[in-house]
Amino acid sequence: MNEILLNKNEDLLLPNNILFLSTNKFTAKAGEMMRYTLHPLGDDAVLVELGKEISKETHQKVQSLTAFLEKYPPEWMIEYIPAYTTVTIFYNPFKAYQLSNGQLPFNFVCSLIKPLIEEMTENNMPEPEIVEIPVCYGGEFGPDLDFVAEHNGITPEEVIEIHSSGSYLVYMIGFAPGFPFIGGMSEQIAAPRRDTPRLKIPERTVGIAGMQTGIYPIETPGGWQLIGRTPVKLFRPTDDSPTLLKAGDQIKFKPISLEEYHHWEETEQ
Repeated sequence: MNEILLNKNEDLLLPNNILFLSTNKFTAKAGEMMRYTLHPLGDDAVLVELGKEISKETHQKVQSLTAFLEKYPPEWMIEYIPAYTTVTIFYNPFKAYQLSNGQLPFNFVCSLIKPLIEEMTENNMPEPEIVEIPVCYGGEFGPDLDFVAEHNGITPEEVIEIHSSGSYLVYMIGFAPGFPFIGGMSEQIAAPRRDTPRLKIPERTVGIAGMQTGIYPIETPGGWQLIGRTPVKLFRPTDDSPTLLKAGDQIKFKPISLEEYHHWEETEQ
């Protein structure tokens, strides 16, 4: 472990060479709600692990915690980042130390997170937003549609029907700005990642990797199997809320024609 030592700061009244990084890990069971583990992540973050497997149940716990943090943000918190099974909470170690009466910031923050989790219930979860995503499947937009069909022993039309008839859940945003990792896809159209990733995938392209489906919000390299493209922008960096989707959203894919795609794309400009 690399020790991170912070020198005295006159304004914050910190003692010389206070060690802000803790190696402790806390594991507890919170009533009937959940078992959780708190890990230090550097000197300014706590990784709250709420499960070991990707599942709707674990996702609900992640959503409950993030909903609480969004509604009642602690003064020492900088931001939080939800993922498949964890929530990373970044904090201001100087502020935490000021409030802690001499505790290590990590220990202090954990002492506040633990009762918060233990009082949490799934009633804290916000109502999911249902988002319909139009997709033009196949052709130049979906060069791997035939591969996905052949891999599963079905026709391209059946891939489209199965993909667009599912009800999906956004588990997390990551990899690229606004990229949704979407679960709930049928195993009938599951497909492995490409052996050789593409260097450029156009923005708004819909892909499949394993049992996941997702949408590339910006042009980026990637190894997913590409089956279509949406005319809807997922990432607008100048907007107050730059990403269209967020963790917890429910997704429905709607097949559209090439003509409908171009018409929709014009309205998005």
